[in-house]
Amino acid sequence: MKKYIITILFISSVAFGVQAQVDRTKAPEAGPAPEIKLEEAETFELKNGLKVFVVENDKLPRIAFNLVLDIEAVKEGDKAGYVQMAGQLLRSGTSTRTKSEIDQEVDFIGATLNTNSFGMYAASLTKHQDKLLEIMADVLYNPVFPEEEFEKVKKQTLSALASEKDDPSSIASNVRQAVVYGKDHPYGEQVTEETVNNISVEDCREYYKKYFSPGISYLAIVGDIKVKDAKKLAKKYFETWEPKEVDLENFSTPAAPEQTKVALHDRSSSVQSEIRISYPVNLKQGDPDAIKVNVLNQIFGGSFSARLMQNLREDKAFTYGARSSFRADQIVGIFTASASVRNEVTDSSVHEFLYEMRRIIEEDVTESELMAAKASIMGSFARSMENPQTIARFAINTARYNLPDNYYNDYLKKVDALTIEDIRETAKKYIKPENAYVVVVGKGSDVAEGLKKFGPLTYYDIYGNEVDPSKMALPEGLTATKVLNDYIEALGGREKLEDTETLSITYSASANGMQIQIKSIKKVPGKSMMTISMAGNPLMVQMVNGEEVIMKQQGNTIPLSEEMKQGFYYDALTFPELFVLDENLETELIGMESIDGQNAYAVEITKPNGQKVTNYYAVDSGLKIRNSVTLQTPQGSMTQNTDFKNYQEVEGVAYPHTLVVPMGPGKLSAEIEAIEINKDIPDETFSVQ
Repeated sequence: MKKYIITILFISSVAFGVQAQVDRTKAPEAGPAPEIKLEEAETFELKNGLKVFVVENDKLPRIAFNLVLDIEAVKEGDKAGYVQMAGQLLRSGTSTRTKSEIDQEVDFIGATLNTNSFGMYAASLTKHQDKLLEIMADVLYNPVFPEEEFEKVKKQTLSALASEKDDPSSIASNVRQAVVYGKDHPYGEQVTEETVNNISVEDCREYYKKYFSPGISYLAIVGDIKVKDAKKLAKKYFETWEPKEVDLENFSTPAAPEQTKVALHDRSSSVQSEIRISYPVNLKQGDPDAIKVNVLNQIFGGSFSARLMQNLREDKAFTYGARSSFRADQIVGIFTASASVRNEVTDSSVHEFLYEMRRIIEEDVTESELMAAKASIMGSFARSMENPQTIARFAINTARYNLPDNYYNDYLKKVDALTIEDIRETAKKYIKPENAYVVVVGKGSDVAEGLKKFGPLTYYDIYGNEVDPSKMALPEGLTATKVLNDYIEALGGREKLEDTETLSITYSASANGMQIQIKSIKKVPGKSMMTISMAGNPLMVQMVNGEEVIMKQQGNTIPLSEEMKQGFYYDALTFPELFVLDENLETELIGMESIDGQNAYAVEITKPNGQKVTNYYAVDSGLKIRNSVTLQTPQGSMTQNTDFKNYQEVEGVAYPHTLVVPMGPGKLSAEIEAIEINKDIPDETFSVQ
């Protein structure tokens, strides 16, 4: 039996005797690589097949238990998402404890207990190890997957998906997965509202029953504990885990395209493009090339000083950041380079990505680039060794991936030994500018033509399904004015809208168990008040009285720029489209998009303050189904969408009875609670104080 004892010995040069003359015009020579001495972990196997690794670390009186299932991927089909949901639900209740009781008991001892689809992790003070393991074993052996908790997780999943549908980065990831792996591959499957709604709690239970088995699992015990005590704990709490046969699937390995191809999602409201250049690679954990690829990527796009960042950000100012990564995987690895750029430089940015890919193949990296990459990787590796969990992960990886016993011992030596020639040969093998997918999410009318020079261009929806752009072509002769007039008619007609002098609508919603009320009062001409309250307490008040604007958050007045005030004047209008047409504001019909399965015309409107908003009007009904505005933030542009649903007629005018509005990283669905039209509302209601 052996154990991991970690020592990191950094060897530095020491000068003896008389100080020598130093040539300060030359960079100092690199010293020897730090020497990592990892003695083998204490390893044993229980009767049920569970493999256990023990790492003693008595620096702190703490202990951690990490259980990992040896599963690479699961094909989910038309129920994509159930595997992740099963992992979330694992600790939501057992046959002896409710979720609340688990939470209380874990909190009482100051511990951590997390579960996921492929295992669980627990940590506490050493003195609480038996109590923690008793809870952990209960969760492992007796999960019940309560129906009510399942419905909560399902609702949260659907809410997250609703936000991701509007997020260009998430869309780019979806399309990238679909084209690189293929939709029939487990890595290319898409979690959608449809697949989530197909999932039942029984699917989660069946996943647990099928895959959770000691014979395909590893347990790492790390912390202030002796090996003999760890053995006793492992046998006491885990040897009763019943073994069973687990039938793991084999999956095909996707190939890179024979030529570079362009995959475009046309998002007409986008002011910038999300770019992903990606392709599959044959790179597994522990492959002989894995260390070389890590150093190669560090030089190419793995850090701020890397070539991609220096070119696209520092030199060209195309983006805030351009990065690249390789991910090793036992089924199939992947390379991805990414950036978010302005529409007008989309094709130029793709050109620079491909230029840098070709350059690192054709031209040697410099000695200084190689030294900097090595130093960065060595430093990160050495720092990671301060965490005992790293040692546990190394132990599991060595067994799981059949790595050489000295793989991690020799890691830094192998990094240090790499030469410029090694990087050149590695680049030739793994950098594929002529066999990549160029995935772009952006405004098609602005970027499509410029992208065609890189390869055949195919359009995709938000889930990576091919779409025919001709079916989304605008009818000949259609104008923004016609779309806006059709919308006014769909609401009830200009006469009905102009007869509306006052409009009061109250919406209600629920978030995290708290009731939220949104009340909007509008009066012609140009007076409005909106109040957002939670549990009866006002959170935000926005007032426009025709001449002045004020906004308060929890009683504090928020300073507003003149531009913001002008925007609020526009928003105070009862039916803004009437104003747009009457005042002949600048409008543009910019395309057609699918919004939640509905084809909609996208009309860009320039407000009097110069701010542009994009409204989407359903092709079949003419009704407005989305308002989209792009905000500039220090991290780049951010798009916020408000959706209008469930139109119902009230006194001859159609009003949306459901609003879906942004709320933090998610969305809030609000329903009409009350609506009053042409009720007498005194002007004092809109007093700005």
